Amino acid sequence: MPFPKIQQRERERGKFSVCLLSTIHSFIQISFIHSAAKQSIAMKGLFKSKPKTPVDLVRQTRDLLIYADCNPDSRESKREEKFATLSKLLRELKQILYGNSEAEPVSEACAQLTQEFFKENTFRLLIVCLPKLNLEARKDATQIVANLQRQQVQSRLIACDYLEANIDLMDILVSGYEDPDMALHYGAMLRECIRHQTVARYVLESEHMKKFFDYIQLPNFDIAADAAATFKELLTRHKSTVAEFLSKNYDWFFAEYNSKLLESPNYITRRQAIKLLGDILLDRSNSAVMTRYASSRDNLRILMNLLRESSKSIQIEAFHVFKLFAANQNKPADIIGILVANRSKLLRLFADFKPDKEDEQFEADKAQVVREIAGLEPREN
Repeated sequence: MPFPKIQQRERERGKFSVCLLSTIHSFIQISFIHSAAKQSIAMKGLFKSKPKTPVDLVRQTRDLLIYADCNPDSRESKREEKFATLSKLLRELKQILYGNSEAEPVSEACAQLTQEFFKENTFRLLIVCLPKLNLEARKDATQIVANLQRQQVQSRLIACDYLEANIDLMDILVSGYEDPDMALHYGAMLRECIRHQTVARYVLESEHMKKFFDYIQLPNFDIAADAAATFKELLTRHKSTVAEFLSKNYDWFFAEYNSKLLESPNYITRRQAIKLLGDILLDRSNSAVMTRYASSRDNLRILMNLLRESSKSIQIEAFHVFKLFAANQNKPADIIGILVANRSKLLRLFADFKPDKEDEQFEADKAQVVREIAGLEPREN
């Protein structure tokens, strides 16, 4: 029978052997895992996908817009996934065009993006599909469309060429004012598109122009203000085109302008309209239109009513148009008759008539108007 001490040493030796084997096994496992992890990282690095180019991003966006346009009834989860990807792509495209807090836009990348955008109707798809996007994606899309109007490719504004060939897109943008959800997005796009003279001419000469007199008076203040901003842009940006439009369309245009805007019950509409009228008529390119406008007794009647407004700002803006009637050296007899008949009232009005801030030019104009009216003599028809 072995001695007790010898038995104890044998047991301890056995435990040590088991422990040693366990440690070696664990070490081998850890080494294997570490090696596998390193190998996995190396493989990932080897097969890492290249960052997408601007062209890739536009093409992927186009594919998703086609999906959005052609698959209205697809499975909800799949549709949400696609639209989430589309929103992400639009953010990336916007970032290329505008840059970010860390980097300015790269002209070469912008040129590639622009060229691809107009190559396969991505631009059209974006406008057509805009109502299907969420609010943030719509905002990004609006900024993309706006920026593309300014992008040059080989010294050409290719957006202009594209819009000339796809001018019907303006029909969608103008009609957007009839959709409260889309009005501000389409309105902003429209103002950028009419930077191009040929596009502005199309809108001016289209039946859409008449709609603006109603859009400006929509009950939604933001939409009405946006429509007014677009209306002003159409009538002030391209001088020669505007002069031609007003000459050709004088009768219906000013009939609408007077009745719907200058005589509107809405104070803001009247104030904006009289200010814009002054800007239009006092522009040298519209001198022929101005002379014609200042020869109408109906127009004079409206202006004299605006001079009596309680609002100082409307009065001041009305004066700037009224002075054209007084300064006209070839006044028709009926204009002279109205001014003479109302001479005392007008002179009393102008005696205390002045803007809130001192304005030497205004005072000089007022003095000239007073002299003209005071010196008028009735003329036989």
